[in-house]
Amino acid sequence: MRIVRLCARVVFLTATAVSAASAAQPVQAAAYPERPIRLVIGSAAGSGPDIISRVVGERLSKAWNQRIVVDARPGVAGSISAELVSRSAPDGYTWMMLTSQLLVASSMYPDLKFSLPKDFVSISLIGTVPFVLVVNPQVPAKSVPELIQLAKKTPLRYGSAGAGASEHLCGFLLTHLTGTEMLHVPYKGVPQALADTMAREVHLTYAVVPAALPMTQSGRLRPLGVTTRKRSAMLPDVPSISETVPGYEMFGWYSLVAPSGVPQAILEKASAEVVKAVKEPEMAEQLKGLGIELIGGTRAELDAFRREETKKISALVKASGVNLK
Repeated sequence: MRIVRLCARVVFLTATAVSAASAAQPVQAAAYPERPIRLVIGSAAGSGPDIISRVVGERLSKAWNQRIVVDARPGVAGSISAELVSRSAPDGYTWMMLTSQLLVASSMYPDLKFSLPKDFVSISLIGTVPFVLVVNPQVPAKSVPELIQLAKKTPLRYGSAGAGASEHLCGFLLTHLTGTEMLHVPYKGVPQALADTMAREVHLTYAVVPAALPMTQSGRLRPLGVTTRKRSAMLPDVPSISETVPGYEMFGWYSLVAPSGVPQAILEKASAEVVKAVKEPEMAEQLKGLGIELIGGTRAELDAFRREETKKISALVKASGVNLK
């Protein structure tokens, strides 16, 4: 009888604890955030993720009256930042800017101390950004079809931000789908690749549209095609590569995630505020000015997007033969 009473008490206390924890979540979310939030990025200050993080962070700071502190931790294709965030307390006060580059790193490096699917939960998909294929003006090709024909009879070199970088995969996908060959020349970043394209050290390269726009507008580089299925609003007269090469599609993207274990109520509040922020007219115009195709996706939409992109990028990395294992 005593054992029965003891078991009943344990069950009661457990149920009470669970109930109290469940009741505490809405209270936590209502007060959240009570202190600054750290937003970790895996690239250097002044990069696309840094600029987007600061734009979104400024808007959230005003809404919540709390600072969003952008913390740049570049290195190993974003892996350093991801490992840091994966080990952070799951209290909603550490976020990470997740981009396609980290998915590439996950396919290339075998010894990462984190798992993107298991160690990170979605907050919101901010938007996508197209790349543009640009050539030196002296390259005798004024369209993607002409470039493909040129590549079949002339050795061409293309630059990128490094082996396995998104720009590298843009170039590989074009050669893969067209049966052409081009020599890949890796650089330490897109600025160097663009500079050497202008200097005729390489014939062409790929860059996100905002980065290449000043060079195309001044005539120092010639844009031949954008990598998304639809044309870019920033380069409306430049066709999509897919108009010539069916099935071609590559794009960069920006999303926000947090370490696994953050209370659901806090995640939902954070997600709702980010979605609201990026869709406000002033914010939307600011982001579009940076070349972003806005999505403002929910947590569920980002979950689905991450699964789809992981599958696509893993297959592309495998096919490209890029291997740092």
